[in-house]
Amino acid sequence: MPAIIGACRLTLRLPESQSLKDKRQVIRSLQARLRNTYNVSVAETGDQDKWQVTEILVTLAASDSRHAEEVLSKVVAFTEGYHFPVELLEAYTELIDL
Repeated sequence: MPAIIGACRLTLRLPESQSLKDKRQVIRSLQARLRNTYNVSVAETGDQDKWQVTEILVTLAASDSRHAEEVLSKVVAFTEGYHFPVELLEAYTELIDL
């Protein structure tokens, strides 16, 4: 049986963030919503000391590459439309076939 690992690196801008505390609050909320809605793993992986920019990594394991692509594209769309002041600067997706 095939195993697929899907990964999506999202670079985000938080224009209204005035401190690391503001940033963390928004990022924690976004991470929880992504985990609960799409059953994915989420971690903040870059720009952790900057107030208005961050990078998060979203991953999932699947048995079907089409399913992995679908879930990750929904994650990107969800992030673009997120109600908090979050601007998606870049989304890079990769599938790894094991």
